[in-house]
Amino acid sequence: MKSLTYKKLDAFASGASSGNPAACIYLDKNQVLTDSEMQKIAMAHKGFVSEAVYCTPRDGNIFSLKYYSSEREVDFCGHGTIACMYDLIKNSRVLRKLPEVYIDTSKGRLTVYNELKTLDAVFISAPRPEFHTTDVDAVIVAKALGIMPDALSDQNPIALMNAGLNTLIVPITKLKTELSIWPDEQALKLFCMDHGIDIILVYTTEVCDPNNFIRTRVFAPTFGYLEDKATGSGNSALGYYMLSQNMWDGQPILIEQNAEISAYNIVRLKTADDRILFGGSAGVRIEGKYYY
Repeated sequence: MKSLTYKKLDAFASGASSGNPAACIYLDKNQVLTDSEMQKIAMAHKGFVSEAVYCTPRDGNIFSLKYYSSEREVDFCGHGTIACMYDLIKNSRVLRKLPEVYIDTSKGRLTVYNELKTLDAVFISAPRPEFHTTDVDAVIVAKALGIMPDALSDQNPIALMNAGLNTLIVPITKLKTELSIWPDEQALKLFCMDHGIDIILVYTTEVCDPNNFIRTRVFAPTFGYLEDKATGSGNSALGYYMLSQNMWDGQPILIEQNAEISAYNIVRLKTADDRILFGGSAGVRIEGKYYY
């Protein structure tokens, strides 16, 4: 039986919120897992974490990350990246002194900015945005979400964007309505697969705390679970969307996310060099060895 260095971490937790769980597996430089082994480990975590992240050191301050949900490999996982890199930098005497660390992902090389001293957070440069066309309208998406079409705001459009994952962005008029959305998981999964959608992000400008900018929820049934409680890729897509709609000037903001009225998770967002940066921290819940 072989063993792996393992931590279960919750990313983006804030106050009474529980964050978004990820299983972080830290490999040695010479350790190699096959795709089937990584998928098998992720499948064993179904219902326990959203994704498993596999982190391999390369040269100096460069690391390689791969992501798997219980269903399949994931192109990019924002909360898993925050969890893994926050923990890695915080617990390394060498990395803690560096302003930047780099990660190689299926979306290319991305920068991790060390802001532990100032904000107790790391920030990740989101993949460059891809704007896609979509044939879904208010009636179609409202039916998939199990709400009435008039619950959708007509102030801004429904849009399909990719900042790591194909994200359908849906504006909702009221916070109360957004918190009440509980679609059928299997039906929503089929809807996403039919329209080339990885995740659905719903948002409203009504927030619980006036210090926060916007409220989001993200549904991810194609990855084996209904809701992603705090997301980097989804909120980064929203960030690029808000810039394109002149809803945001790119200055640092806080985003509330999940279905809890007040025990929400917090995702930080800002811009630098025409890129969205998403940020946060993570807490260790389980630490030890994973045997397989």
